[in-house]
Amino acid sequence: MVDSLQKWVGRNRPPRVQITYDVEIGDAIEKKELPFVVGLLADLSGNSKNDQPKLRDRRFVEIDRDNFNEVMQKISPSVNLKIPDVLKGDGELKIELDFKKFDDFHPENIVKKVPRLEKLLLARQHLRDLAAKLDGNDELNGILSEVASNKAEVKKLLTEAGSSKVGSEEKKDSNKPKENKKVNINTEN
Repeated sequence: MVDSLQKWVGRNRPPRVQITYDVEIGDAIEKKELPFVVGLLADLSGNSKNDQPKLRDRRFVEIDRDNFNEVMQKISPSVNLKIPDVLKGDGELKIELDFKKFDDFHPENIVKKVPRLEKLLLARQHLRDLAAKLDGNDELNGILSEVASNKAEVKKLLTEAGSSKVGSEEKKDSNKPKENKKVNINTEN
């Protein structure tokens, strides 16, 4: 005889929630266990790009830890947001996030889906790598301190690093007053 799904799950994955109640049978008290089943009935399609069948025509989907990513891939939830642009300080930033697997909800994966934030994360990682190389390396620390204190050298490096980017930004922002930008590199621990 084929066991029910509930018995199979009980043998292979013991439940975390066990609800029992006492039943008096004659003079003996016997514990009976109630099955813990959760059902969620909701229209979770949101503003889906795909055409969804009517709610009454949809079928239940059983979700567990083994098929969660597969179900996420099929559902393909997404969110469109407009958030204040704190990087530039003006306007709003439009963000569209798609979630195909559970790991897409991790902060670093969300940042990777927003190009401007991804650049900041990459710069942060490079600075962390540089700080790790500086730790205990007095020779490299001295060289970088010397370069940072030489204003002409810093200006030359900034020009080389961002010449194409600066040129394109100057064309866009020709009406805006130019600001002096200072670069401070702290090499002390």
